[in-house]
Amino acid sequence: MKIIKVAAISRTPSVAGAIAGILRDDGEVEVQAIGATAVNQALKALVTAHKFLNSEGKALRFQPKFLETLIKGKERTVMQFMVEIDSMMGPGNYAPGFAD
Repeated sequence: MKIIKVAAISRTPSVAGAIAGILRDDGEVEVQAIGATAVNQALKALVTAHKFLNSEGKALRFQPKFLETLIKGKERTVMQFMVEIDSMMGPGNYAPGFAD
């Protein structure tokens, strides 16, 4: 599975395009972010990617979870989003939490 690492300075439209592109090709992608601003950017990108895909009659769903990792000897919490195409959704239908 491909991994997209989102930083606080990541451009939301670029990340959304990458998420949508990988989902179109592979059907699943992992998105990771560390820190409040990076998690915010990741979530905005997920919503934008959902809108991109919804216009094509597809939808996405994701499962968030926390991971602990060591970076430069310090324990950090990673927000991980396991993202996939939701075959049960159609155009105009939104998963809980998504809206136009």
